[in-house]
Amino acid sequence: MNTYMISIQLPDELSEEFISLIPEQRKKINDLMDEGKVLQYSLAFNRSQLWVIVSANSETKALDIISTFPLIHFMKPEIFELAFHNSLSNELPKLIMN
Repeated sequence: MNTYMISIQLPDELSEEFISLIPEQRKKINDLMDEGKVLQYSLAFNRSQLWVIVSANSETKALDIISTFPLIHFMKPEIFELAFHNSLSNELPKLIMN
C-alpha cells in the first residue's frame, strides 16, 4: 500500500451550496478514516487549503478516493506520492510503569 499527500486548494469565497455540503463532507471523511483509506485530514486556519493523507494501491486509486468527497467539485487537488509518512498517531503509546 502506498501513501499519498493530496494538497487541495479551496475556493476563496464559500457559497451556500459549499457550506451546506460540509456536514456530508465531514461524515465521508470520518467513514474513510474508519476504513483506513484516509489517514489524516487537515484544514488551514484561513480555510483556503486542505491536506489529506491517503493510503491506496496507486495514484489513480488515491484520486478515486477523493473523488467521493461531497465537496470535490469545489476543490483543486494536487497529489504527491510520499516516500514515507510518520506521525505520532502511527506509533504505539509509551507505557508508564508505576
